[in-house]
Parts: sequence; structure tokens; C-alpha cells
Amino acid sequence: MAALATVLGLTLVLRTGAAPACAAPPAAGSTQQGKATFYDSKGEGGNCSYPAAPADRLYVALGPSEYAAGAACGGYLDVTGPKGSVRVMIMDQCPECAAGHIDLSKEAFARIGDPVQGIIKVSYRLAVDPPLSGPLTFRIKEGASQYWFAVLVAGHGNPLSAVEVRQGSSGAWRTASRESYNYWLIDSGAGPGPYQVRVTDTRGHRVTATGIRMAPGQVQRSTVRMYGGTAAPAASSRPSSASPKPTASPKPTASATVTPTPTAATTTAAASTPSPTALLDGVALAETDSLAASSGGCDT
Repeated sequence: MAALATVLGLTLVLRTGAAPACAAPPAAGSTQQGKATFYDSKGEGGNCSYPAAPADRLYVALGPSEYAAGAACGGYLDVTGPKGSVRVMIMDQCPECAAGHIDLSKEAFARIGDPVQGIIKVSYRLAVDPPLSGPLTFRIKEGASQYWFAVLVAGHGNPLSAVEVRQGSSGAWRTASRESYNYWLIDSGAGPGPYQVRVTDTRGHRVTATGIRMAPGQVQRSTVRMYGGTAAPAASSRPSSASPKPTASPKPTASATVTPTPTAATTTAAASTPSPTALLDGVALAETDSLAASSGGCDT
């Protein structure tokens, strides 16, 4: 029985993608020395469940200790190699990569090294408040309902530390739990919607978007930016199919420069309609709270 319990326990850990005992995303302000290889995601969004790879094809996959069961998803690394530097988005997990081994997209690798070599020495560090490509987007997972809530948040720049959800504008806030494939879950559901979704990143930025609807499989683009003010009109909602994939390899991300920590203001948020190409309509509100930035780490 003891042996059977051990086997069952190990199976559960493997299936849930639990992080290693001392797992944490790369620390802000700390430069790591290591090596880089490269791979091609074939346009898919990796273990972080994004509908697709970044348009500029600059992304990276991290080993389990730095992927940290999805805690690094959506952040950016500045990577320096023999030929220069590149900024890449953390999009995937590389199960076979030890700490210090990063797997770049082939496009990102070619910017800093010779692909013929296959592997190069690099240094890398987590980018702080990288410029944002636009407002936050929200994607309710297929199969979700008022009784089981799951949302993918994208466009946040820094890794996220918390996602909270409430029904309407007066319900109690409920804390979602992050899965290793980067969806935030409330197992008992959050009601039929529309919802307010409050998002907090590891730098202490916090914003709230409203009008997010129960529209599984559709990307709902708001006008709320994680930091740096608000802008951009509501865009259309598009269906996408993103399934968690337990495999990963080298990947690139988008280039950018660091900007100072900004504030968020009241704005309009977008909510999708049942039509895959319907325009979003809703209200969003952004709020900035002085929160202490939370950072993961391991005791030594």
C-alpha cells in the first residue's frame, strides 16, 4: 500500500505540473549566467496557453525551476549573447532544461548568436515594466460556466501575482488560483457574469477591468493597461483554441525598453459578444493601489 501511495502521489504531481520545491521566476534586478539553445513553436503559444506566439516571434521557454508552474508566464527577459541583446517574452516551459538553460525561439537566437553553433553562452535578467503592446486581454476557457471559472490574462508585461474576480460590481472578491498552464481558476465558479477582474503583478501594479463576459474561447480586449496609463479603443473579439501542452522548447519574444512605473486611470473595458468577430462593448475601470511588490524565491 505504501508503494502504491507513492506511485499515485508522483502521478498526481506530474499531471498537475507542480513546480520543483525551490522554483521561482528569474528575479528582477539580478543577472543570471547560463546557456541558450533554440527551437520553433510552430506558431503555437506554448505551455502558457497563449492563442499564438508573439507576432515578432521573439519568445523563450524556461526550465521547470524558473518557469515555476506558470508563475513566469507573460514576463520578459533581456538576453545578451555573443552578437548582442534581445528581449523575449516568457511563453513556454522546457522540461529538460536545468536552471540557467533557456530555450529561445530560433529568431531570437539568431539575433544574439550563430545558429550553426546550436548552443551559446548568455546572460539574462527579468525586464522591469517593459513597454506594453496594448491593453489587457481576457480569455475565458472552453468548458467554463457560471459553476467553473477559468480565465487567461495577457498583455500585462510583468509576471502576475494575483487575479481576483467578482460577479457584477457589488459581489465579494474571489481569489483565483493559477494553474501551471497559466489559466486562473475558481473551481466553484464565479456566477454567470459579467465580471470585474482585478489583476495584480509582481511589481505592485493593480488594475480592475469590468464587463468581462462568460464567452468561452473568445479573446476580450479591454482598454485597461497594466501600467503607463490607459489608451486604445475596444477591439474585436476573436475565438482561439489554446490547450495546455506539457512539452516545450526554445522560444523568442518582443523587444522593448524599460519604462518607469506608471499609474492607471478610469477607462472603458471591452466585453465580447457571442459572435467570433463581434465588437466588444463594456466598461472598464483601472485603479492603482500602493501594493508591495510580491516576489517568489527559495530559502537557502
